[in-house]
Parts: sequence; C-alpha cells; structure tokens
Amino acid sequence: MNRLIGCLVIFIALILPGFSQAEDEKKDETSETTMEEVVVTATRQAEKISSVPANVSVITENDIKNSTARDIPDLLRTQAGILVNDIAGNQRNYTVDLRGFGETGLLNTLVLVDGRRVNNPDLSGSDWTLISLNRVERIEVIRGGRGSVLYGDNASGGVINIITKEGKEFKTDAEIAGGSYSTFRGNASIGGSSNNLSYDISGSYLNSDGYRDNSDTKAGDIGADLGYYVGDRMKVSLSGGYHKDDTGLPGAIKKSDFEQGVSRTDTLHPDDFADVEDYYVKLAPEIFFLNDSLFKIDFSFRNRSSLFFSSFSGGTYEGDTDIETIALSPQFIFKEKIKGFNNSLTFGFDFENAAEDITNTTMYLGYPDVGIFELEKENYGFYVHDEIYLLDNLAISGGYRYDKAKFKFKPSTPDSTEMSENLYTAGINYNFYKKSYAYFSFSHSFRYPVLDELFNFYTNTINTDLIPQTSDDYELGVRYYFTPSLFANVNLFYIDTKDEILYDPASGYFGANVNLDGKTRRDGVEVVLSKVYEKVTLSGSYTYTDAEIIGGSYDGSKFPNVARHKATLDTLFSLGYGFSLNVNGFWVGERPFVSDFANAFDEQDDYFVLNTKLKYRWKNITAFLNINNLTNEEYSEYGVLSTFSSPWEEAFYPSPKINFLAGVSVEF
Repeated sequence: MNRLIGCLVIFIALILPGFSQAEDEKKDETSETTMEEVVVTATRQAEKISSVPANVSVITENDIKNSTARDIPDLLRTQAGILVNDIAGNQRNYTVDLRGFGETGLLNTLVLVDGRRVNNPDLSGSDWTLISLNRVERIEVIRGGRGSVLYGDNASGGVINIITKEGKEFKTDAEIAGGSYSTFRGNASIGGSSNNLSYDISGSYLNSDGYRDNSDTKAGDIGADLGYYVGDRMKVSLSGGYHKDDTGLPGAIKKSDFEQGVSRTDTLHPDDFADVEDYYVKLAPEIFFLNDSLFKIDFSFRNRSSLFFSSFSGGTYEGDTDIETIALSPQFIFKEKIKGFNNSLTFGFDFENAAEDITNTTMYLGYPDVGIFELEKENYGFYVHDEIYLLDNLAISGGYRYDKAKFKFKPSTPDSTEMSENLYTAGINYNFYKKSYAYFSFSHSFRYPVLDELFNFYTNTINTDLIPQTSDDYELGVRYYFTPSLFANVNLFYIDTKDEILYDPASGYFGANVNLDGKTRRDGVEVVLSKVYEKVTLSGSYTYTDAEIIGGSYDGSKFPNVARHKATLDTLFSLGYGFSLNVNGFWVGERPFVSDFANAFDEQDDYFVLNTKLKYRWKNITAFLNINNLTNEEYSEYGVLSTFSSPWEEAFYPSPKINFLAGVSVEF
C-alpha cells in the first residue's frame, strides 16, 4: 500500500500544477485542435469514443514508438483495468485479464486482429506472439461485456482489437536490437500506395535465451495487408500472416524447492518445450451504398499446429495438435438519417468452424499410452445493434444477439452437445461540454466451455454437466476535459457472473472443470488522468477490483489471481537535441494464488516495476536504450498452487530482474 500511495503522490504532484498555471491553460486554449479519437471495435464500424457507453482506450502508433514495451502485452500493462502476467518471463506465454476474471481471464478476454477472432477454441486462449509490434497501427480496448452482442463468445471481460497498418505514403523501415539474455531482435517493413492499391508488408525475428534456464525462445513472423479500391464504391482487402516459434518451458518452482537451494533462474524441467506454427489469410470485400452505408463480408482461414512436451513426477506428456478454423461474417451497416435523426444500424451473421486433431502420448512409470482425438466446435450467431442521436449531444444504443454452438467429439459417448444463449446490451451517452461526456450501460454477456473443458481425455466422454456461464454487467462513467490537454476518466463497474466455468483442483481425484456453485461478484473503479505539457506528457491510472465468490462451497472467498489494487504511471519527456525519455511504472497489489479458491494460503506478494527508454533521433535514424525493472525488483508475476504435490504448496514463476535492450532503427 505504501508503494501505491507513493505513486499517487508523485503523480498528483506532477499533474496538479496544470490547474493553476494560467499561461499553460492559455496555451491549451489556443493550441491546435485535435480530432476526437475514433474506434471500430465498439460497433464493428468507425465510431467516436464519446458515443461508446464503455471505458474505451486507444493505444496509437506514436504511443507504441515511445513506449518501453517489447510486445503487445507489455503495452497493455499500463492500461487501467488490465492485469498482465508473463508466465515464463520470456515474452512467449502471457495471460491478459480484463475486469478481474483472474485465472480464467484468458478465456474471458476476446482478442481480435482487424476484427478477426484469434482466441483458440481450447484452453490455450489467445497467442499474443502472432502479431509483432512493428505491424501494429493501433490497439483498441473496450472494457466490459458489450462485445458479446457483436462478437459472441469470450468477451465477458472485454475486447482487445489489434489494428494492423495499411499502406499510405511510401515508407520503409528496419530495426535491429540486442540485450540481456543474449537477446537479438530484428524487424523490417515496407508500405505505401499506388493509384487504387495500398500495401504494407512486414517481418520480424526474435532469439533470446530468456531469464531462466530452458526459457529460450526463437520466433519469426511475416505479415501483409493489401487494399484495392474498385471505383468509388468498392474496396477489397486481403491480409495474411505466418508465425513460427520454438520455446523452452522452464515450469514452476515450488516453495519447498527454494528451501532446498533452487535459484530463481533454475528449471526443474530442462526438456519441456512448445513449438508452434500458425498462419492465416483473410479476404474482406466492402461495398459502399447510399450516403454512408456499407455491406461487407469477412472470410478467413487459419491453421495452427503445436507440439509440446512436459514432464511430471513419474512420467512425461507430449501433445501434437492441429486446429483449422474457417470463419464467415457478412454485415450490413446503415448510417442514414431517420426522420432527421442521425442513426447507425448494424446487423449481421457470424459463422465459425474450428476442427482440432490431437495426438497425446503419455509415458507413466515406463508404460506408453497414445490417444488420438477429433474435436470440433461449430458456432453461429445473428446480431443487430442500433445507435440513434435523439439530440446532437445525446445518443442511445442497444443490441441483441442469438448465439448457438454445436460441439462434436471422437471418440466419445455421447459424441456431441449443443448450447445457445441470448445476449443484449443497452447504453446512453451524453456529451455535456465540448469533448466531455458521461455514459451508462448494461450488458448481458457469456462464454461457452472450450473444447478441452468439455472433453475428458481419460474417459473419452463429454462433461454433460457443463453449461455456459453468463454475466450481467453495469457501467457508469465520465470523461472530463479540464483543458484540451488535461482530462480525467472515472468508470464504475459491477458484474454478476453465474455458472462461472473454471478448473477446481478440489473436485474429484484429479480435479475437474466445473460450473462454480456460487456466483462471482466483481465491482470496482477505474481512474485515468492525463496531462500534456509542451515538453512533458503525463498519464496515470488506478484500478480497484473486488472479485468475490458469493454462495456455494467457496462463499466469501476472493477470486484467485485478482489484485484488488493496481496503479500505473507513464511519463514522456522531450529533452531537446533529438533526445526523449520515457519512464513508466506499474504496481500490482497482493492477490490469491491461482487455484486457491478456498483462500487457504497467504496471498502472492505485491510488486512494483519501473521501466525506462532513452531515445535519440537524428534525421531518419533512431537509437534507443531500454532498461526494464530498473530497481531490480525480485518478484513473480504468476503464482499457482501445486495441487499434484502432497500436501499442496505454493509454486512460483520468477520474473526477470533488471535487464536491457539497445538498438537502432532507420526509416526512408
């Protein structure tokens, strides 16, 4: 708590002078007017932030260039209401949690790339390594369950949409960097436009030994975005990407292991690994009609192959998985006035089929066992969403979705099951002063069980007791601009979740995937402050999240891996002569260990991490130095209960101590 108070005092001391400096306010009033930010995630079309009844944030390309982040989850750390865990400390295995879903956060956070769903249909959730930072134009974060109406499954906590670059004026760039743990990173891109054609092509490579033994990773990516205008009324977009990585898995270190002399950088699983190959292609023709209306069809194909090996007491486990996903999403958007009122009506249909082939090989006490399985999820949903401006500064919105999924399993008795849900949302926005606005919304969201939550690989049967979880989400917020360069955003949220799907290690002999017998109540507040001076930009946030289980066998318990308190501070200094300095820090409070639903153990320790980036630009050349964990904090972002040991005990995934990355980039 002392660290939290320190962060807030420093931030207030830095930002409050903006209220009393008349000269600075005068500059604000006469400064160049900036366009209001626009997002596409909230309604699947271009929309002003002030018309979205949710806590929305946009990370721009300029934010990315100035940040200390090495990848997309690193960027998300500094956002209110988001908790990020780098499990192995090697930028490969992440959990990203919106709104306090804790250890199930990766299954309740929907991740999109240009509107294309990238959540896997199994427990692996989203793979954050698929899109490298040099390919990203901006990232849109929509908190809360509104996304369930427009996108369906996995959006109970919120939606993160990664928007890739489109070619504009001709530009090419390249970067190389190296640093701690024998890390080498390189990327290059070329983009531009000619007549009716736009293009952006990029590639990246990463090779690092990682902080711990057997945490090495080697990854490569190639991505391309093409756009072609056919006259004034039609555009065809084609995008694709290829990713491959080979990564060591160091595993957890138990409390008893530390007591026996194991160090933070050691591994007890030197042979464990994961190899992934993933590629996709997406075709999206758009036809414009009437004044501002649009018809579009998104078609995509994705193939993901993964091979992983893990060891445990008495044996080993190898999984070889291949997933093919086909998706089709036709959509109509009518943006025409109705009886003089501005109106935006969206309706469409989503279809997705994911087929997973699995070969599992278990070696236990010298005896091999091979299982071959075919799992499939077929999902479709119909949705409608409307937004109408009753006044120029007052908008109401609402939407409905019917969603249905059919699951198939081989071998299994029974071999299929079906589920369906009705989703809805409503909201109101009021622009009460210039760019300042207030909002209120309600959403009914859900998530289905994923394939390997439903299927029991020991008995080759479906868990027919599992049903979808549902959430009722209420939000009330305001964003107020004191001056054009100083704003505050305050958001209150309240979420009731029924039949929450999770792994309960105390259920059955080996544990089981179950619907929680109580409900989960999550409520909290998200506060953001931002101030732009002539040579300094300051921003900070504080998030309070109370996630508690109400009723059932875990009545009164805090939900695992949810921190009640989180604070961030981000500063950018323009030092002159081509130099700039970014300093950011984040503090995460105590939280129960993953799987500790009974709260029987002490909580994980809080931690504070400070990162810096010094950058020098001369003409078209930029040199930089990143120093991460500047204070050399010894901490673990991710901690679990080791439930396969007797007795159960705490286990940790140690995070990197102080480390650096230095590099140079050039643009033409």
